Amino acid sequence: MKQKSKVLVVEDDDGIRQSLFETLGALGFAVGDAINGEEALTRLRMVDYDVVLLDINMPGMGGMETCRKISQLNPRLPIIMLTVRDEVKDIVEALDAGACDYVTKPFQIGELTARLRACLRRPATRSAKAETTIVIGDVSLNYDLRRVQKRAEEIHLTPKEFDTLRYMMERAGRVLRHEILLRAIWGPVYGNEREYLRVVVSELRKKIEDDPAHPTYILTESHIGYRFRGDGISRG
Repeated sequence: MKQKSKVLVVEDDDGIRQSLFETLGALGFAVGDAINGEEALTRLRMVDYDVVLLDINMPGMGGMETCRKISQLNPRLPIIMLTVRDEVKDIVEALDAGACDYVTKPFQIGELTARLRACLRRPATRSAKAETTIVIGDVSLNYDLRRVQKRAEEIHLTPKEFDTLRYMMERAGRVLRHEILLRAIWGPVYGNEREYLRVVVSELRKKIEDDPAHPTYILTESHIGYRFRGDGISRG
């Protein structure tokens, strides 16, 4: 019997929380709930959830702070932010806090479920013969440890930053279209959310480029996508 994916719904509005609890349960998810960030962190220490639906506007510990703390507690746990705010700066802040997606209220349950399933998909397991480390210039990425270093100094990346960097480094030298990157990293229901890419690429440049304003690793292909430099590659 296939194990149900475990979803933690963190929402202070009783009506929305109960509706999500019942609807997602009927759709085959195992659902837990919390009314605030503090309770969510407690539950996450007791149960291995597969994904978190997190409201931004909550009393006490806000959604952004909760997102950051969850990401510190479990960097690989997908977090989808739920909010009535849809300004670019809010999307930027949510993704920077460690969220993998951002859904604006009111939302269609079909869209939310599709995004849930997209976040739940794990990258394909690498074969035993596949390389575990790729090095380009001064940047090295270890698949198994999910570790990135530059000149032997470790760089902290959010899960989406790591997945994006890995995808680009694996295809170094190739031009990667916006929609291809979005679908590869976020899932097949994506393709138009270019702001997601802009946020992630901007943060990656701040972390791995000597001069983010004049990048030498992550290069922009105007109106098309991005390309990771293709020289000096080694694998191991």
